[in-house]
Amino acid sequence: MERFDVIVIGSGSGMIVASAAVEQGFRTALVEHGKMGGTCINVGCVPSKMLIYPADVVATLKDAGKLGINATVDSVDFNNIMTRMHTLVNHDSGHQTRAVEATPNLTWFKETGEFISDYTMQVGSHTITAEMIFIVSGARTAIPPIKGIENIDYLTSDTVLELQTPPKSILIIGGGYIGMEYGHFFSGIGTKTTILQRPYRVLPDEEPEISDLLKKEMQQRMEIYTGYEAIEVKQEGTQKALIARNRQDGSQKEFSAESVMIATGRVSNADILKPEKTGVELDERGYIKVNEYLETSKKNIWAFGDAIGIQMFKHVANYEAGVVWHNAIHDHKVKMNFSAAPHAVFTHPQVASVGLTEEEAKQQKYKILVGKALYSETAMGAAMGFSEGFVKVVVEGETGKILGGHIIGPEASILIQEIINAMVSETGNFAPIARGMHIHPAMSEVVQNAFGNLKPA
Repeated sequence: MERFDVIVIGSGSGMIVASAAVEQGFRTALVEHGKMGGTCINVGCVPSKMLIYPADVVATLKDAGKLGINATVDSVDFNNIMTRMHTLVNHDSGHQTRAVEATPNLTWFKETGEFISDYTMQVGSHTITAEMIFIVSGARTAIPPIKGIENIDYLTSDTVLELQTPPKSILIIGGGYIGMEYGHFFSGIGTKTTILQRPYRVLPDEEPEISDLLKKEMQQRMEIYTGYEAIEVKQEGTQKALIARNRQDGSQKEFSAESVMIATGRVSNADILKPEKTGVELDERGYIKVNEYLETSKKNIWAFGDAIGIQMFKHVANYEAGVVWHNAIHDHKVKMNFSAAPHAVFTHPQVASVGLTEEEAKQQKYKILVGKALYSETAMGAAMGFSEGFVKVVVEGETGKILGGHIIGPEASILIQEIINAMVSETGNFAPIARGMHIHPAMSEVVQNAFGNLKPA
């Protein structure tokens, strides 16, 4: 048996903990059977945005007519887009690989590991143990129980990155973050795109008016069916035929496409580790249970990132890593606060949100004010020509504390940051946004305007 001070399972945001442990002089084991860097670098946020940005450019050119610019897209070089993406991914992952292999006091175990007893793992032929363990094992695509799905060659957010040629048509099952972003990509490169969504709204966790506007805008470039459940799929020559049931009236509709992509959510990889053998409990969904300090049910074992199923975004996992490491080496513990954890959806238009929706705030019995401002009500917004984009904010009436912010429109992922920063200020209220000078004309004025339009919900 090989003894370490620290075991880190997963090389995504887990590398933050592994690096900190090595710097503190701890003998550290890193368990990672895949490519160095985890989901984000290899199959998640980095490669997907390398594909999506070209689709943004295409969409911008196609929308330019409303600004008096007549532009056309003659062709899209799919191979160039994919090569550029793979070059960056391989560079980043390779650089991290070389760094890990050259780091003293850090041992990389390159096989899948599982717990066999308290604080002890079997990784290939190696049995390793440590007094402190950090589970950052990530998540994988959840495959829905569709009849015949195992008999067709379907795409996921992992395998889609290995395409050699673009499909002429694609059916994306799932209208959440991943499905909508890849719908934007494929429609942008000229693939006939259809999105099938079981819930009655795309992005169902967003504000209803944001979901509705996004569907309206993206339907100009693709077909989107909400409230449809995929029940059977089969191969018919070069095409894949899928039968879906309308959840409202029970009727069935058949779809056909060259490719099918599954984007119906994620499931934790924790089950592969057999964490119960070291006393770590899972919730009913299979994610690792943690408390507000990101501690598991077993002393000196922590978990964070997608493995715990809470706000499954890279920036959240990075933040959690700092909280976890602090709690591991200091007597004074800090709580993980998810109230100001933001996210963005890189569709066209972009969507960005932080905190509570209006309905969530009402359910939690807050007395709220709601403010809304259109992009078109600012000089820069009018110049950009997207009249329906807006910012919506939710504020606690008595204190002015910001409870949530929601944006749909150009650069939403940037505009949301002002709201996030105010939320984590000492008081958490909107006073700094209201009082701060905003450059005129600039898009940031729309955020200030939303707080200036606060009214009782």
